[in-house]
Amino acid sequence: MKKVKVTLPDGSSRKYDQGTTIKEVAFDIGPRLGKAAVAGKVDGQAVDINYAISEDVELAIITIDSKEGLEVYRHTAAHVMAQAVKRLYNDVSLAIGPTIDDGFYYDFDLEDKISEHDFDKIESEMKEIIKEDYKIERLEVSKEEAIAKMKELDEEYKIELIKDLDDDTVSFYQQGNFIDLCRGPHLPSTGKLKTNAFKLLNVAGAYWRGDENNDMLQRIYATAFYKKKGLKEHLNRLEEAKKRDHRKIGQKLDLFSLQDEGPGFPFFHPKGMVVRNQLIDFWKEEHRKAGYEEIKTPIILNQQLWEQSGHWDHYSDDMYFTEIDEENYAVKPMNCPGGILVYKDKMRSYRDLPIRMGELGLVHRHELSGTLHGLMRVRNFTQDDAHIFCLPDQIKDELSGVIQLVDTIYSTFGFKYSVELSTRPDKAMGSDQLWAKATAALREAIVDNDLDYVVNEGDGAFYGPKIDFQLEDCLGRTWQCGTIQLDFQMPERFDLTYIGEDGEEHRPVMIHRAIYGSLERFMGILIEHYAGAFPTWLAPVQAEIIPITDDHLDYAYDLKKELEDAGVRVEVDARQEKMGYKIREAQVQQIPYMLIVGDNEVEDKTVSVRHRREGDLGATAVDEFKAKLVDEIEDKN
Repeated sequence: MKKVKVTLPDGSSRKYDQGTTIKEVAFDIGPRLGKAAVAGKVDGQAVDINYAISEDVELAIITIDSKEGLEVYRHTAAHVMAQAVKRLYNDVSLAIGPTIDDGFYYDFDLEDKISEHDFDKIESEMKEIIKEDYKIERLEVSKEEAIAKMKELDEEYKIELIKDLDDDTVSFYQQGNFIDLCRGPHLPSTGKLKTNAFKLLNVAGAYWRGDENNDMLQRIYATAFYKKKGLKEHLNRLEEAKKRDHRKIGQKLDLFSLQDEGPGFPFFHPKGMVVRNQLIDFWKEEHRKAGYEEIKTPIILNQQLWEQSGHWDHYSDDMYFTEIDEENYAVKPMNCPGGILVYKDKMRSYRDLPIRMGELGLVHRHELSGTLHGLMRVRNFTQDDAHIFCLPDQIKDELSGVIQLVDTIYSTFGFKYSVELSTRPDKAMGSDQLWAKATAALREAIVDNDLDYVVNEGDGAFYGPKIDFQLEDCLGRTWQCGTIQLDFQMPERFDLTYIGEDGEEHRPVMIHRAIYGSLERFMGILIEHYAGAFPTWLAPVQAEIIPITDDHLDYAYDLKKELEDAGVRVEVDARQEKMGYKIREAQVQQIPYMLIVGDNEVEDKTVSVRHRREGDLGATAVDEFKAKLVDEIEDKN
């Protein structure tokens, strides 16, 4: 029998009979690996565990305890959920059922209204399907056969998806009498799922393909794990996340509100503005140190500019428009064209470069109403953009400088982060050569800064590849905030130049970057990360003075002025309430320090200090407390 060579990720290789499956290779490498294997990657393409190897290949084994392995597991669970819904309800049409962070969902079109009260019966049916242990088989047919099959099953959404495919061959997965359009891979049988390690979470409306002009479908969100412990930990995190919901905390702390008169347009209250302005001041301070100059560009610009930049072709569906002097204008969805015009406003020399322009720019995007979510998904937000125009031989240093600035800012908030390198999307501007050059430069910067990273294929911006920074909050959730995008396209489209050492015109390189990403979203993340208990430097009120009786009010207000003069944000609770009530109220408002003043404090010129977490810290001289508090604020501890 013909032999094939299998090359493994470590560079080693082995010979196998043609037709050997990935599962057999995994067990040959090691019994433990074989038991954990759920799929494989053949020459970079994910395939099923029973895939038969027919030629020399590079092979990576996907195990259940990996991110990719869990996606295979959850994708299988999504099909089981779809099969259960088809069994329980009449006239169900299937839409899509992808995996997402921490779980999966499936969109259904059916007359019956599904609610969370129906989850028990759907879960019970899923358990039956798992117990029946149907073999999961991959079927590959022509595009015409696939359309005919879906017409036979009256699956109109699947027909639309198939017609949009570029491939002539279409793959399905079948388990029992259930069949679904899918590229895979999947587990080998439904019985590989655990009956006690999945959970349906909630149901919501979702427009087909995200277009509000299309049908409204019912989307069931769920999650699955390969161990019961994983599900239990996840459900505990969800409960904790509910307590930390930034919308509830934002209302309780009087930080911001969302009004019916402006859906998706948040209103920031005085205390919320304190937090917001502290974030802005910190951003400005660190950028000044890093050599950035601040600019501000208009919110509304001519349509022709957006056509020239390429945003018109890629973002027009999400933009707002107006007409001025019988010409078409658009509200900016991004800041970069404005920054380009500032660069182009005068002749530049190679001696001027690099030029680092920072902008806290207000942008607007028309998000669908169903996707709006507090500060996390809004229709207007402030991007902390910066655009760097540099010489080709400055790219490496400039990228490293941005990475170091990102680290400085994220570390201040106590965030861990991971890095993704996002490559060329299907709809992109520019040549393969420029994209390869830009991608290689980003990869080199990541490696030079000793950062681990993963490649996110096809998720780059339309004008260039990017580095994305994923923050990890205290619940282990990740948030994509910072980004660095290397752009050779915009300088070409806008004919940007500088005069080189040779006296000739040359093309600069443009780096787009953001660190907060969106000031509004970053603030929402911080609210949930800290559960409203901001570090002292960010807290809207840093100290609350609580006089025991009215006799102590004069001392309280004298103390307030002294602290305010030192730059502390401080209030006096002069209400006619019991001291215990006032202390509890200050703790509910997450005020870091409560300063109790009574007869002893007035006489000794001290304060009795309570901390929101540590409780009673005892009496302290005013000067000593003030110095400690000012140091804590300045150091951003």
